[in-house]
Amino acid sequence: MKKIITLLLTAGSFSAMAQEIYPNGIEHVVVIGVDGMSPDGIRTASTPVMHKMIADGSVKWNVRTVLPSSSSPNWASMIMGAGVEQHGIIDNDWGRGEYSLPAIVRNEEGIFPTIFGVIRNSYPKAEIGAVYHWDGFGRLFEKSAVNYDKTFSTEDSTTTDFVQYLQQKKPLFAFLHMDHVDGAGHEYGHGSDEYYRAVAKADSLIGVVLAAIKKAGMEKSTLVIVTADHGGTGYGHGGATVEEAEIAMVLYGKDIRKGYIIPEQAATYDLAATIAFSLKIVPPYVWTGRPLKSAFHGFNPPANLWLGRAMITAPVIEPRRKLYQQAGGLYINTTANVVMQTVAQDAVTRYTLDGTEPDSTSAVYTVPFIVKTSTVVRARSFDRKKNESTTTIAYFRMVDTTTGNGLHVQFYKGKDWKYVPLFKDLTPVKEWNAYEFALNREQVLPILDKGNATFGVVFNGYLQIDKEGEYTFYNSSDDGSKLFVDGTEVVNNDGDHGVVERSGSIKLSVGRHPVRIEYYNGEGGFWLDAFYKGPGLYKQLIPADKLFLDKN
Repeated sequence: MKKIITLLLTAGSFSAMAQEIYPNGIEHVVVIGVDGMSPDGIRTASTPVMHKMIADGSVKWNVRTVLPSSSSPNWASMIMGAGVEQHGIIDNDWGRGEYSLPAIVRNEEGIFPTIFGVIRNSYPKAEIGAVYHWDGFGRLFEKSAVNYDKTFSTEDSTTTDFVQYLQQKKPLFAFLHMDHVDGAGHEYGHGSDEYYRAVAKADSLIGVVLAAIKKAGMEKSTLVIVTADHGGTGYGHGGATVEEAEIAMVLYGKDIRKGYIIPEQAATYDLAATIAFSLKIVPPYVWTGRPLKSAFHGFNPPANLWLGRAMITAPVIEPRRKLYQQAGGLYINTTANVVMQTVAQDAVTRYTLDGTEPDSTSAVYTVPFIVKTSTVVRARSFDRKKNESTTTIAYFRMVDTTTGNGLHVQFYKGKDWKYVPLFKDLTPVKEWNAYEFALNREQVLPILDKGNATFGVVFNGYLQIDKEGEYTFYNSSDDGSKLFVDGTEVVNNDGDHGVVERSGSIKLSVGRHPVRIEYYNGEGGFWLDAFYKGPGLYKQLIPADKLFLDKN
């Protein structure tokens, strides 16, 4: 009999140990999702509201998106607690009944279970609502799970309706989606002044929501989460770069630690699990996301948290990269002042000027310095825990107007081009000289006919090679381009596409070699960069002081 009692007590102890412990007292969860808002946007724009939330709450600066780093896959992952492999929303073309990869499991509405439906199942009488700026968000959650479902055409009208809903209904769970930051990124470019103004506008609207929560008497029992679906680079997103595939997540309010940087590695699909955890809900087994528990008072980071070497934020080199334009710049008859900014906390920035990767023995940046010749500056940050950043690269190109440097440029107007045309059969409408393989937006736009963005450009000149050997050339363009050296096609980057880089190699002797780039833009945005590397040269923009108008 004693053995049976012991066994029962032991089983009871294991049962008690197996019970989950949750935060206590969270009665409302409000999620504010800002489409396209990058960590850089929060740091650089005027964002006093979010900075106060970060100071008085918890933040994860480098939440990883799912791929592609596009809206539908990531908003879906955030509310569905799993990645694209599980929920099947692989792009923005997804629709209910229109998909190539079915969800691994589906609910009554034929979609993967979301946090909206999971909360409804756990709290059948709860008030649940969503107000969204991008109407595509509305197809991602269960309509039967919400009491309130509205979409509006502007960020202002969306927020106005949302705060009225908060004050009138005091929902258990409410989701606000703003789309204007993503719109600014696509129209003006990520990192543009207009983009940062859009982030600042989002910050002010977040302040309006916080004021409404306070006015509704919910402030002391509400968890607020601010997040995004992706960042961006240039005029777009969807790729696998840090700029596109990392976002920040801010937790603020009831039961949240103050001034805390969340150590757990996180992905966008951890949002749903975190919401479920805050509301004492056991998530569906099919979810792969995990709650960011250490952001809550009374919860420590996981005991098995593998920190290894974390990736910290990279330093900034001024003039910084803007849109697709590389950091650094072209300096005509002058020198360049190199200024760096260490962004990561408790870190130092080390740099090199010879093209090699900076390491823990490289020079430490302390004050701005001058470069007088074309120089590739590489910089990385290192913190006290031996964590490292990715490398920031800046290309400083110097040219003297008295040395014959330059390229001859011919500009062509086109119509419905899908590939680089046969320019020898066409007549240029304008010609000029330039120092580099680059397109000046302010120069090109006035030449174009209204409503027709199709054009072509041909650059011709001579490239100085100082050491014999094999050279690799790279074209980065939107849309198509081809690069020729000595009349030989070395790089073919043709066709309609966003900014894509392709390469090719050729053996060259010492001296000046004819070099030509043929480029076309089909429609929309346009871009062109040309890089090379070779004996004694690390990959870099082809510098202006190596390009000449004449052979001798």
